[in-house]
Amino acid sequence: MSWSISGIYRYDVLLAYALVIQVFLVYFKLETPREVWVIAIFHIMAMALELFLTHPKIGSWYYPEQAIFRIANVPLFAGFMYSAVGSFLARGLRLFNASFAHLPNLIWVSLLVVSSYVNFFTKFFVPDIRNVLFIASIILFWKTRVFFQINHETNLQLRDAKQYQLFFLPLLLFLAFLVWLAENIATFANIWRYPSQENLWHMVGWGKLGSWYLLLILSLVLVLAVMGKRDARGSWQLI
Repeated sequence: MSWSISGIYRYDVLLAYALVIQVFLVYFKLETPREVWVIAIFHIMAMALELFLTHPKIGSWYYPEQAIFRIANVPLFAGFMYSAVGSFLARGLRLFNASFAHLPNLIWVSLLVVSSYVNFFTKFFVPDIRNVLFIASIILFWKTRVFFQINHETNLQLRDAKQYQLFFLPLLLFLAFLVWLAENIATFANIWRYPSQENLWHMVGWGKLGSWYLLLILSLVLVLAVMGKRDARGSWQLI
């Protein structure tokens, strides 16, 4: 059963809302053209993942309602759910003047994220290497720290604001947990459902945290590659 008003479906309303927000961010220069470009890449990659995982022969999850604007089984708003994560990361880096220390070489990190993305497809046909990817991510980011500034006074110069730091891996896990909570809200609201939730809703399994953890690394690498520069010592700064 689809939620609709005068023939306008909920998924199409969500798409219109996402487009309005995107135009707002660009018009008021809250996102730069380069940031929009990298978020668009993530959007396309996410839609490819959605099309594969919602295919009837795979059936990892499904969208129970109708939509006019859709590709196969995937309403077009779905890609914005992923690109919103990239937008959040990009905006957060600038808002808190973030920098990184001991950031791994982007070649190794890129190898990790490409392997993670490919594994989302291949795990249905060959052994799942997710645990290997988790171990690799811990090895790569074990020493990585994030530095950020919180400036509550509008007249305070950013260079005078107090700087804080966090280890990257716990922060990444916390962000994955927040996305997992959002996923539970979305499935409860019947935005999408997993097969086990078809007859009765229940909390999404903790195992999904791992998927969001790897997708967050993918999103972050795309954002870091566009928004900043890493030096030979592993320090990353906004540009």
